[in-house]
Amino acid sequence: MNYEITDEVKEQDQRYIYEGLLEYNLERLEDKSPKDLGVYAKDAAGNIIAGLTGTTHGNWLMIKYLWVSESLRGKKIGSEILMQAEHTAKERGCKFVFLDTFSFQAPSFYKKHGYQEAFVLEEYPLTGKRYYMTKSL
Repeated sequence: MNYEITDEVKEQDQRYIYEGLLEYNLERLEDKSPKDLGVYAKDAAGNIIAGLTGTTHGNWLMIKYLWVSESLRGKKIGSEILMQAEHTAKERGCKFVFLDTFSFQAPSFYKKHGYQEAFVLEEYPLTGKRYYMTKSL
């Protein structure tokens, strides 16, 4: 057996490892049907000006990204998008939400919406923090 260490992960190598892990996981997971979730705010021209992407899977909504354009921040658009995502997740049978956010992003925003810290990575990546948060729906 030979070990290779590289700074450049090839797409086909990453896909091969992912598919091997996915095959293993699907044999053991109770719910094999994750479903994407997107909530978007668009301007009159149809351009996304704010949005959320994530996945619902079993009891959980996993929020991957929530973004509001700079000019719209502070106008409760992020709050509305978050509430719509949570409502949709509840309709899909979810009981919990999971997300992560950096210290310079929005931990206080999520706390205001009932999220609690599950754990925090200190000194991430060097001097900041990365918060992992959950909420019961």
